[in-house]
Amino acid sequence: QVQLVESGGGLVQPGGSLRLSCAASGSVFSIDATAWHRQAPGKQLELVAGITRGGSTNYALSVKGRFTISRDNAKNTVYLQMNSLKPEDTAVYYCQSRVGGTNYWGKGTLVTVSS
Repeated sequence: QVQLVESGGGLVQPGGSLRLSCAASGSVFSIDATAWHRQAPGKQLELVAGITRGGSTNYALSVKGRFTISRDNAKNTVYLQMNSLKPEDTAVYYCQSRVGGTNYWGKGTLVTVSS
């Protein structure tokens, strides 16, 4: 079992930055990969960025060059640094970790980009 808790969301102006955190507990050494997803109002869930155990990363085209996913193994935490935020980045951001064939999800953190 893995438990995930997101934090760091909030209200930010267009062009601003935020850093989201995803703290994992439980069987953290079994985690194969962790990803950030988001769901905007009225829209489907979208994969934003992912990082594997080996450190490989991938990004959605809409955030490439603006967002960076990273992790601190000592803190069992994965981060999403979001720069140059746009109103269309407004969404609830969810952390998801995969252990074998099982996915674990956090409850999400709201990011609102507005002036």
